[in-house]
Amino acid sequence: MTTIRIGVTGSGFMGRTHVDAAARLDSTEIVAVAGGSRAEKLAADYDIDCESDPRALIDRDDIDAIIIATPHYCHCDEALQAAETGKHVLVEKPMATTMEDCDKMIEAFESRGLVLSVGYHQRFRESNYRTRDLIQSGTIGEIRCVEMSALFDITAMRDDEGFGGDWGWWKDPRSIAHLINSAPHNIDLCRWWIGAELATIAANSGTFREENPNENTTMALLSMTNGAMVSYWSSSVLPSPGFGGEAFRFRFMGDEGIIDLDPYDKLQVGRDDKWEVIFQQPPVGHDDSNAAFSMNRMGAYCDQVQAFVNTINGEDGGEGRAADGRAGVEAVLSMLESSRRKKTIVLS
Repeated sequence: MTTIRIGVTGSGFMGRTHVDAAARLDSTEIVAVAGGSRAEKLAADYDIDCESDPRALIDRDDIDAIIIATPHYCHCDEALQAAETGKHVLVEKPMATTMEDCDKMIEAFESRGLVLSVGYHQRFRESNYRTRDLIQSGTIGEIRCVEMSALFDITAMRDDEGFGGDWGWWKDPRSIAHLINSAPHNIDLCRWWIGAELATIAANSGTFREENPNENTTMALLSMTNGAMVSYWSSSVLPSPGFGGEAFRFRFMGDEGIIDLDPYDKLQVGRDDKWEVIFQQPPVGHDDSNAAFSMNRMGAYCDQVQAFVNTINGEDGGEGRAADGRAGVEAVLSMLESSRRKKTIVLS
């Protein structure tokens, strides 16, 4: 297998995450980083090149693939530049901020025979792929209802100096909403687990507890093409101490049982009047800068980059692809549109 030479755009928390993942693998060589105030230090920490800007990095001849970890509104332009230079791309979620940009990206990569993958690393957490196996093997029968929550307080992460940065992109109108950062994982996992698409979306969105032009809280009701009903509650401003285990939680009702999944804790199946713990996730440390680069968290990112490499080499890597990224963006924009129009949105 040919070693894939990688450049990363973005030097924040996720930029460092992808540099670190690529540096750990035998199948990849991390070559350079560009973009953001922390790029020089990140490059020095990993003994790689620091380019003056993403365009200069993308233009390099000694790079085969780009991992895009810049703010959301930069994703489309950087991906299109990469396609023009014949480079494969793994773009962090969200894929883009408009449907038009998603479609431009898909056309650019398909027309050139290049790989465009999307950063849905949650597919590579053991609890999540065990959940998929349980659902697709019919362990609890036909899935009828799903309850999802994504509730936390961004203040704690902003106050953790180890994460660095000023979080200015969070409140930049070009970033659209907190929802576009949060919901794509939930949407992707639902589609991936159940094997169906979203059919309708009704939502109410708002902004609370902070001065922010963007949405930070949404409650939504969704239906899927197989008839499953889905509820989703997302907020980045849940007051402390929060609700235990609701930072990223999924509950499923099937015809023959139930599943309770906290990807940061336990996966449990309920049948015949009793619970069975199927898997216990070791602490991930995603919200603690001191633990964020242990393999408990990094393993999923390493597996995702390896899957991207496998896809480049003509195999079925299993990572999120362009259609999955597009579906996540469409779901989020439909939630926001539903809230604005006070109407249920029917997806095409």
